[in-house]
Amino acid sequence: MKLPPANGSGSILTASNGEGGEKNNIINPELWQACAGPLVNLPAAGTHVVYFPQGHSEQVAASMKKDVDAQIPSYPNLQSKLLCILHNVTLHADTETDEVYAQMTLQPVPSFDREALLRSDLLMKAHKPQTEFFCKSLTASDTSTHGGFSVPRRAAEKIFPPLDFSTHPPAQELVARDLHDNVWTFRHIYRGQPKRHLLTTGWSLFVSGKRLFAGDSVLFIRDEKQQLLLGIRRANRQPANLSSSVLSSDSMHIGVLTAAAHVAANNSPFTVFYNPRTSPSEFVIPLAKYYKAVYSNQISLGMRFWMMFETEESGTRRYMGTITGISDLDGVRWKNSQWRKLQVGWLG
Repeated sequence: MKLPPANGSGSILTASNGEGGEKNNIINPELWQACAGPLVNLPAAGTHVVYFPQGHSEQVAASMKKDVDAQIPSYPNLQSKLLCILHNVTLHADTETDEVYAQMTLQPVPSFDREALLRSDLLMKAHKPQTEFFCKSLTASDTSTHGGFSVPRRAAEKIFPPLDFSTHPPAQELVARDLHDNVWTFRHIYRGQPKRHLLTTGWSLFVSGKRLFAGDSVLFIRDEKQQLLLGIRRANRQPANLSSSVLSSDSMHIGVLTAAAHVAANNSPFTVFYNPRTSPSEFVIPLAKYYKAVYSNQISLGMRFWMMFETEESGTRRYMGTITGISDLDGVRWKNSQWRKLQVGWLG
């Protein structure tokens, strides 16, 4: 039996029974990607990947807003990483929160050949066209029941159909679909002093329907078919009542690690759920990306490198880091693990 992530942010690993699971609406991949973030890159189905149970366990902790508990038992027969073939990737969005997550079916394999490495590298480098979109963090005014949504001029001109400025005031009706293929209609008007683009009629219905608050983000994209789509990202907030959770954090940790130990011993297929907005790091890594990181770089103390980070409103920025330490993150349960082994000091 598969258990979906609670509120879209949990992290369960289960044995796969080979069934397709419940029927779901097909999620638009461009909108899913925009909601996931600019630095999220899921590995392609049919390729080899490296699965880190330690990283999977961290996603449980992040979803429960809790550190990994020292009382979680160690599993000496469970390797810190598993080489797997990725059979399937399915995109999902939580029906209550719209949080996006991916369901991946993996199966441990004993080895890989050069062809598998080349295939992983080729698909990882495959050009993906950039989707036109804009993302805005909502202000108190944006979420007011009496207000509208103020759209930056450049964003409105890039994403929305052009207004007819021969009419006074220039206005049009916008129709956009969300991750669940629900249709939302807004009145787009250009007015005020100074003049600005606003979404008025229909906006407060969207805000209340999605239960949005100041600090949450809304994004609009125009996909390859020129359809207008919209998604949301929730601001990180402490869950209201963790103690009433059906599965405690410790139970979820143990469930993940016990299942991982079982499938590793039997080379059986298993399913994981990955939430890119909750998990601190990707824990299913394309083989080529792993191979390059481990074997193509000579890591040493004091070494400097550049790394991309996501900024506000879905932008990206490069930061320089200096390696200040190399050691096990958890030397008791995950000795000699390559997971988050580097300590880094970051410069602006």
